[in-house]
Amino acid sequence: MAMRALASATVSFGLVSIPVKLYSSAESSSTIRFNQIHKKDGSRLKQQLVCAQDGEPVPKDEIVKGYEFAKGQYVLFTPEELKAIEEKATQTIDIAEFVPADQVERIYLDKVYYLGPDKGGARAYRLLACAMRETGRVALAKYSAHGKGYLVMVHPMGDGLAMEQLHYADEIRPFSDVPLDEVNIKQEELKLAVQLVEQAASDEFRPENYKDEVRERILELIQRKVDGEDITVTPTDEPEHKIIDIMEALKASIAAGERGEDGKRKPAKRAAKKTMKKTAAAK
Repeated sequence: MAMRALASATVSFGLVSIPVKLYSSAESSSTIRFNQIHKKDGSRLKQQLVCAQDGEPVPKDEIVKGYEFAKGQYVLFTPEELKAIEEKATQTIDIAEFVPADQVERIYLDKVYYLGPDKGGARAYRLLACAMRETGRVALAKYSAHGKGYLVMVHPMGDGLAMEQLHYADEIRPFSDVPLDEVNIKQEELKLAVQLVEQAASDEFRPENYKDEVRERILELIQRKVDGEDITVTPTDEPEHKIIDIMEALKASIAAGERGEDGKRKPAKRAAKKTMKKTAAAK
């Protein structure tokens, strides 16, 4: 089934303009949502906006928007004033520069969209994708939509292009703010940790190997409830948070991984042997 476009836009750089269409890269409908229901009669509840001062419900025609510039103090805006300060939607993905693909850190990634060629843009679209793939560069651009201005990155994907909405630099919290303790890593610990990593290593990412097991379990329980069953959940033991001997934990983890689920010893991976040799040689 062909995807339905979310919007149309134009990729612009230099004197080149490429008409494109934007497509969602993921399905958001998979989220399970529960409604609030009146227990007494089973009717769905509606939310009301209530004045914080007198506790009375406020009708829609008396609601305006305001910005809190100081504690408890708001400056009010009319719909016309809000429209005037919004970013004008140009529907143009205006490329500012091309940078090496590995220079954009993953922490800046917000949302991903697919770009497809619109009428008359197929050749230029494919040419831009090939040029970026050939140079190993991605495009940083500005894009305006829904009254906001966005920083985006356009990059090759498959035979075409994708657009990633990025966070601005002032939206990113630095990792240096995370409190970290000073710890000295022993060589024996590192050797065992590397062995444990290599024991569970794979050479490629296979997303199809992973499923949302929580969602599947909830849907199963919902169906049982629809069928008239009473749901009882078996209590699970709380995980123990205790200080452990890291060496013993590593050894036990490696031994469990070597035995496998059936309790039989599994053959060691070739990659693990190579890593062990490199680690031993480095000592």
